[in-house]
Amino acid sequence: MGHGGAYVTEVAAEVEARRRAVKDAPWTWLRQVHGDTVLTVSSPGDGAGTKADASLTRQTGCVLAVLTADCAPVALVSPAGVVAAVHAGWRGLLGGVLERAVAAARDNGATELRAVLGPCIHAECYEFGADDLDAVAAKLGNGVRALTAEGRPALDVPSAVTAALKLAGVTELEDVGVCTACNEDYFSWRARGEMGRQAMVVWRD
Repeated sequence: MGHGGAYVTEVAAEVEARRRAVKDAPWTWLRQVHGDTVLTVSSPGDGAGTKADASLTRQTGCVLAVLTADCAPVALVSPAGVVAAVHAGWRGLLGGVLERAVAAARDNGATELRAVLGPCIHAECYEFGADDLDAVAAKLGNGVRALTAEGRPALDVPSAVTAALKLAGVTELEDVGVCTACNEDYFSWRARGEMGRQAMVVWRD
């Protein structure tokens, strides 16, 4: 049921067990809508269920989570203690979600930022429509253009993330280098129609 913009839902026992094994504290998860809204979290579990595609905190004990199958999960961390979790699908990248998250981090005191890109779909598996590819390239540059393994036009999501972060002034990026479509250890909607999602979880102790 909804309360104050947040939604509380029953969680299966095995999911709750996995969540507690990662970090046994309330998580701020998002109702991701492929937009550019950034939620600022001020206490553990604050804003859980909010419609947003990024969350940010400078408080200890706040656990931020984004769920992905093929979209890019991006963590932002700062020596100033600001951390963020961003869900960046192609629409979010086009809409500026990473730039908004970086700006919010700086507004909260982050002067230096490092980014980490988790598992996401890679170009060899991501055939992409010409008009949408043109739109992303117009914003982020032709480096986002690629080819699938079959030689069809593709979107290079890691390159798009890199370009968006560069626009925002973040040049330090660690990419785990995993394609969700190629690697069956991860969920992929595009490759296998899977409904499951993996979580990127970010917090500061």
